[in-house]
Amino acid sequence: MILVDSSVWIDYFRGLASPQTDRLHVLLEAEPIAIGDLCLTEVLQGFGAEREFVQARKLLTSLLVVNLGGKEIAVQAAKNYRILRAKGVTVRKPIDSVIATRCIEDGFILLHSDRDFDPFVEHLGLRSAFPGT
Repeated sequence: MILVDSSVWIDYFRGLASPQTDRLHVLLEAEPIAIGDLCLTEVLQGFGAEREFVQARKLLTSLLVVNLGGKEIAVQAAKNYRILRAKGVTVRKPIDSVIATRCIEDGFILLHSDRDFDPFVEHLGLRSAFPGT
């Protein structure tokens, strides 16, 4: 299962073409995909117009919505942060640690366009839909 990060959804809804948004377009027609609950919030809060918000909400809530947090994921995300920090990598956003950790723990492949996930791929086994991105 592929979990799509808000970085890709935001570009998709803005109409920005990229390998990630092209892949998302294909995935939407071909197979089930997931979105994290916090990513859902992040994407939906960016809409100004009610009509666009309603359309996006309809599409996004039709997907598998994954609860990203919880006690075990919170603790493991902190451990992963500490592992990366010991390697000289500072994760800039706690939400990225949570998203990456949920994907690692549940075996999701992450479709993203955010370089902050690269250390999770390199050091912790996060599977990226576009390795090296």
